[in-house]
Amino acid sequence: MYFVTGTDTDCGKSFISAALLSAVTKHNPHAGTLGIKPVASGCRVTESGLRNPDAELLMAHSSHKLDYHSVNPIAFEPAIAPHIAAANVGVDICPEAIMAKLDLARMKAADFCLVEGAGGWRLPLGNGRFMPEMVQALQLPVVLVVGMKLGCLNHAMLTQEAIKADGLRIAGWVANRIDPEMACYEENLATLMSVMDAPFLGAVPYIPSARPVDAAAFIKPGPLLSEQR
Repeated sequence: MYFVTGTDTDCGKSFISAALLSAVTKHNPHAGTLGIKPVASGCRVTESGLRNPDAELLMAHSSHKLDYHSVNPIAFEPAIAPHIAAANVGVDICPEAIMAKLDLARMKAADFCLVEGAGGWRLPLGNGRFMPEMVQALQLPVVLVVGMKLGCLNHAMLTQEAIKADGLRIAGWVANRIDPEMACYEENLATLMSVMDAPFLGAVPYIPSARPVDAAAFIKPGPLLSEQR
């Protein structure tokens, strides 16, 4: 299992997570893949309950088919910070409460499982608690998605430092071009290649179609799969 985090909100964590799941399936069509989104805000109201597009994207690209609430057990309607949304409705989202709602047995049973975070690395959960505490408790290696835009160098290096300071390991990182007009894209990517201390899994160009299966062609999941052998 891996925890997927990003340099910021809207860096493309869900898109890259789905692309990684697709890349693993392409590498091994028989692999059991699974994407989990433990906490999500910005959900729409449906007859079946709250639904989050990021969680649905992960479900669509997972070969292990779980029910929605197993994939996204904690969901909030307003598109605001999860700990604020939780406080507004009196829900506890401390690390222990999140883990209690995860189907860890089925997650561990998958050949390749991604647990996608929300926002950036230091996501507040309220009462002085933070999402990295859950990652530490589960001892998950981290996959970092770098949203390629102005300022990404600072964001990537600070996130890398924070993950290491929390005693966790970055198993790989992906450059995701979210700004098609980014100046000096290649130069920025080269700088990241020189300062990131983790395996490079690929650079995904700006894709107007926004199909994870298209992005999968630019991702090499080998370093992640080799760890599981």
